[in-house]
Parts: sequence; structure tokens; C-alpha cells
Amino acid sequence: MYAAVVTSFDNPPHYQGFSTPTPSGPHEVLVDVVAAGLHPRVRSQAAGSHYTSTDELPLVPGIDGVGRLPGGQLVYFILPDTAMGAMAEQTVIDRRRSISLPDGADPMRIAAAMNPAMSSWVALHRRIQFRPGQNVLILGATGSAGRLAIQVARHLGAGRVIAAGRNQKLLDMLPGLGSDVVISLEGDPDDVFARLGHAAGDVDVVIDYLWGKPAERAITALVTDRTDRGKALSWIQIGSVAGPTASIPSAALRAANLQILGSGQGSVSTAGILAELPALAIGISDGTLTVNAVSIPLSHAETAWITPPSAGQRVVICPDVN
Repeated sequence: MYAAVVTSFDNPPHYQGFSTPTPSGPHEVLVDVVAAGLHPRVRSQAAGSHYTSTDELPLVPGIDGVGRLPGGQLVYFILPDTAMGAMAEQTVIDRRRSISLPDGADPMRIAAAMNPAMSSWVALHRRIQFRPGQNVLILGATGSAGRLAIQVARHLGAGRVIAAGRNQKLLDMLPGLGSDVVISLEGDPDDVFARLGHAAGDVDVVIDYLWGKPAERAITALVTDRTDRGKALSWIQIGSVAGPTASIPSAALRAANLQILGSGQGSVSTAGILAELPALAIGISDGTLTVNAVSIPLSHAETAWITPPSAGQRVVICPDVN
């Protein structure tokens, strides 16, 4: 079979022949891969930089996807940390880490949206007790996960959704996805975070895909502008595109009812994540959650790796049609 294969963490994967994997456990099955999302998590896997990465090479990247079982049923699957990923003509899945898809589900949209939507969906369902009517700030709202987080928060009953990010072209799209207020993080930091604190000081939940310096400034701004500092503020750290560390003033933790927690692989059990997937798949299938998916043939995976997608697009790798 053919696959996108990483032979060096310094280079993108290359399309080449690869040994067909063989199921080895009672719950494993070989599936034909229909679609696999090229997520930021997959890029970090292929670069050897994700916190779960090992030095094992060669590596077929891809952490999830849509596959066809021998009987023809389409399933969405999540792979364990393994060198045999989803960006291949076939892969081995554990049926306990998969769900059957609704009739009529679009494999492209499922592969594009499940992983980025899962981050906010699982965070709001599993890491806090989110209640309808609560107000949400999304830091990093212009990324794929951030744009879906707006829709997820609105779908789950958020009272007010504030979206903050840098890409102005994408910021202009966010009201159409459900954001009530849009804040640009471009410009003088003092002015930017003063505006953010004024707009979002009284939110109940922050979904943070940035961390780093933006989180440092935003935490201080929100605590400073909070009308009632005794009101709980849950800060859910999901991504770190602005930096892996943030220096949080101790006063911010003492001066407000601030809870900082993470949501991701490890902080939520695999069973907990899987329990959320059927409802999420329905939300993607019925159009409640939308994504702009673009299909790239597996044979062009290397080009997809080095060519930035157009604004708002989510790349999905699909095996070539013979």
C-alpha cells in the first residue's frame, strides 16, 4: 500500500510504498482510510515536537480519520500514539476507539471538524460544569479550533461569545459563526488588552488556544476589569500557539476566583472523549457545526504539508482513487 511517510523530523512526509499493517489484538481491524485531517496536532506529530511524541521513525502521521470497515460501514476513529497513523491507504484501528457514523455523514467534513471541534466540546462538557447562559471568551478564535469553539459554545447555550484573534480577514467572518463581540489582538498591547478587559472582564469561561504572552496579559486584564471578583472564572488552557509557558502574577490568583485548568490528551480519559463523539458527529453531520474542508490526494501530501491552506480552510488527506 501507499502512505505519507516521515523518515526525518526535519522534512515533510513523502508519498511512498509502506508495509500494510496487520491487526494483532481481538479488537483491532484493518480499515480502508477514507479521509484523515491535517491538523496542527498532526504537524507537530510529524515534526516530533508534540508532548506525546517519541523518536520512532519511520512514521506515518495522522491521529484520526474516517475509515471503511470490511463490511462497508463508515466509522470515525482515534488512533493511539503509534507510528502507524491515518495518512495511508489502510490503517489498523481499535474498534473500542471508534464510533459508527450517522447515515449520510460526509467523511470529508467529519475528518476535518471532529478533531478541532473536539477540543472545545470536550473541555466544556468534561473539564468544567458549563451551564447555558454563561459567557465565553475564546482566545485564538481565528484558528480552525477557535472558529469551531464559537459554534460549540453557542450550540451548548452560551449567553454571550467574545472572540479574540489576529487575522483580520478571519475575524470578519466570526460574527457569522455566532460571536457577539470580536476583538483584534493586533496593535499596541496596552490598548489591545485594555479593550479585551473591558469587553470580557465578566465572562465565566475562557477557552485559550494561545497561552504565552497573550494569556499573561489577558488574565491580568480580565481580573482587573472584573465587576465581581468573587464570581468564578474558569480558564481552560487547550493550545499554546503563542508560547509553551506563561508567567501568571500570583496576585491574579488571589484577587479573583480564578481557576486555571487544562484540557487535552491525558487530562480527559480516552473513555471520556469517546463518550462525547457521537453527539459531536451528529452536530457536524447535520450542519450545526460548519467547516470549510478541502480535499488533497494522499499522493500530494508532501505538497499539502508545505503549502499553507487558504484562510479558513481545513485540509483533509484522502487516498487516491485508483
